[in-house]
Amino acid sequence: MSGSRITFQTGQDHQPEALERVAAHLRTQLAAASLAGLRSVQRPLFTGIGASYAALAVPVEVLRSHGVAAQRVQADEVEDGLTGFDTDLLLGVSQGGRSSETLAAFKAAGDTSTLAVLNVTPSPLGDLAEIGVDLGNEPDSYASTVGFTGTVVALDLLAGAIAGRGDDPWHGIAAHLRTVRERAVAAIGAVSERAARCVAADCVAAGASRAASEEIALLLREVPRMPAAASTTRTYLHGEMESAGNTLHVVLGDGREIDLARSLSGAGHLTLLVTTEDVAPTADLAVVRLPGTAAGPRVVLETVVGQELVRALSVERDVPIESFVFANDDTKEGGVDPGDFAIGSPELTHA
Repeated sequence: MSGSRITFQTGQDHQPEALERVAAHLRTQLAAASLAGLRSVQRPLFTGIGASYAALAVPVEVLRSHGVAAQRVQADEVEDGLTGFDTDLLLGVSQGGRSSETLAAFKAAGDTSTLAVLNVTPSPLGDLAEIGVDLGNEPDSYASTVGFTGTVVALDLLAGAIAGRGDDPWHGIAAHLRTVRERAVAAIGAVSERAARCVAADCVAAGASRAASEEIALLLREVPRMPAAASTTRTYLHGEMESAGNTLHVVLGDGREIDLARSLSGAGHLTLLVTTEDVAPTADLAVVRLPGTAAGPRVVLETVVGQELVRALSVERDVPIESFVFANDDTKEGGVDPGDFAIGSPELTHA
């Protein structure tokens, strides 16, 4: 079963209101008596594949900051069971609930309790899970907009419930999102033509922002078909940045990331810095300034900048948004659903 499909731009345009709905929907679910036991979880293991795996950097960072021993692992690494992992709850993420690797992980979980984070309900993963939370069947684009950012909202609130966090950082997210998107349009519009001529992109971040860097790298591959990779800040400094050359650099952060962005741009490499700090742009350095927020909302705002980047590059590179080339029928239970491509990939629909 597939959720409703919308265009990428529709997802962008309606994302502020959608995330407000998702947050309200999740608050209601997490207040239910059936989820009261989350506070006793001590060793959560998060799993997913693709964009879902990327989003898991957020709850892991939130929980570790509260002293909870959390980890994330690619779903295909636990398809044969949880041997070697000391966990008391396996939390799987799959927006449509049909990812074959995550389903296999849940089937192999044995006696370990399972919780599914979904958008589409009902779904195969939801049927397997002991506990489920969902985004409310929000319509999403094939190259995900609302589905990814809504999943970040859900995972942050879920991590807050496990950690016993007292605050809710999602109030006012819609206004922040609109402001950041306006800033992104202006900053990216000034460099999009040059960025489109780059042969590849590196996306660099640390901590929870790794979720945004990994998602942006995936979107760059999916939407404008630009080869892209995500790296952690310290790893990038240890040699990876030496390959800079006609490459676009997307750097997310406030600390060492600012010096990194200045080093790259100072050497003539086009760099997009997304930061809460007041950094002056240059001919080779575009800057999108974020408001100060908690880690989860920050990742959503960083992702919004990435969404605008890939939209602009898709136009410049003349690649129709979401005109996917490959349809792998072994990644989803039941194979490829033609309805997934009705909007997203007309090339495949009419092939």
